[in-house]
Amino acid sequence: MAANGLPTLGRVKLCDLLPTEGSPSDSYKLAVSTLSQSLAQYSAAIIQFPATDAALLRSGLDSARLYFHQRDSYPPTIHTTNDSREWCKTSGYYSDPHSWQESYEYRPGLTFTESAEFPPSGLPDIFGLLGKASRLVLDAVGFYLNLRSSPFTEILDNVPLRSNEVSSSVLSVCCYARPSFHHHNLAEDEQLLLYSDHDHQLDKSLISFVKSDKAGLHVRDMHGQWILVDVDLGPQEAVVYPGLALYQATAGYVSPAVYRTDLNSMQGSIEGRFSLAFKLMPKSMTSLSCSEMRAAGHGVDAQFLIPVSVDDFMQRPHSNDELFNRQTLQSFSVPQSQDGSMKQMKKRKKSDSRLKPLPPSKRLRLEAQRVLKERVQEIADKKGIKLRFCNPKDCESNHNTMNSPCAHIKMEIGWPQGVPFVHPHDLPNKAKIGFLETYEPGWSETHDMELSLSEAAQGNQHVT
Repeated sequence: MAANGLPTLGRVKLCDLLPTEGSPSDSYKLAVSTLSQSLAQYSAAIIQFPATDAALLRSGLDSARLYFHQRDSYPPTIHTTNDSREWCKTSGYYSDPHSWQESYEYRPGLTFTESAEFPPSGLPDIFGLLGKASRLVLDAVGFYLNLRSSPFTEILDNVPLRSNEVSSSVLSVCCYARPSFHHHNLAEDEQLLLYSDHDHQLDKSLISFVKSDKAGLHVRDMHGQWILVDVDLGPQEAVVYPGLALYQATAGYVSPAVYRTDLNSMQGSIEGRFSLAFKLMPKSMTSLSCSEMRAAGHGVDAQFLIPVSVDDFMQRPHSNDELFNRQTLQSFSVPQSQDGSMKQMKKRKKSDSRLKPLPPSKRLRLEAQRVLKERVQEIADKKGIKLRFCNPKDCESNHNTMNSPCAHIKMEIGWPQGVPFVHPHDLPNKAKIGFLETYEPGWSETHDMELSLSEAAQGNQHVT
């Protein structure tokens, strides 16, 4: 652990993360610094809610205990959430016999799937409380990275949700190792399996909150050690940690938390372990882009340059070992002070030749590629067509031929005859701007791009 780091998991009052107009207060800068150091060292932090919210969190856990106690000892129908395509459509009761976990998922905008029984109580209020806290933490991360205010608003759900909208974020009421559940699945001479070093998980969220009634959540710190993070929590305290979506959106500057749940301490328990888990998720039909990081002057590695569709990201398998074995995994640097850390960060960026800003023409191509994919995907979803977009580099050499990948996509999707269907590499820069303005009015005004490009130079140029 760094000499100037935190000796234990950082504790931050939620009220100190409330932004105010004008210059940031000393309490805000201290709270952001403590939060960022804790996330850097331990991949987690403890958020202290106002004392008035402790009763709501406690009643949520009591309601969870009552809900699972009144359920059958072994449900006749087991629902699982393994289908990644349903990531934003889950609601109601689910169970995973392999991990001895049951959950009830509350997602605003979806009707409860179980009409024959009452769901846990207080879910809308708890969802609102943890959702607001998650956004404050996310904004604090943006402040630390010197991003503009509310940098992730475009990929978050509306507040409140509009008519017929379904929340991408979800509140899970969880029960681990309920005796009547796992005894049905174990032989008399078997025991609950110990967790191993391979039983680790990562959330695909931006920010996750967990409040449990018993300790058992272990998170891997910067040194690879497992830290019990929910021990000795006060009634108004909850654990917060970043997920894979934030890792992607910040170009790897914020490492995702790797965690596991200890079930061994539950053996002999008469009721199991209960928790409330909130995941702030990016909304479907948007893209995880590092444009905010580039706009703030941060260097972005090649693997993060191309925006990733949220739906593709959620369905894509992510290897935990790949993250563990990355020696260059970027994360928060532990600062001496907020101002000093910013100066050091800028100095490091200027000295690294790999972190030069993208040229305007390439930034245009990436933006146009993102918008084109989103519009085509919308049509494909309506028609029930599963698309696999071609690689622009592979397509550049044959985009005018009948056997090009784009030609197959046009045929599958039923693209109207005579309407151009092109990769952005087919368009000169001026046409790219027109394309973006057509589908996203005001795009050029919101993107500070110095484009002094002559049409003569662009007439025969294909951006690669």
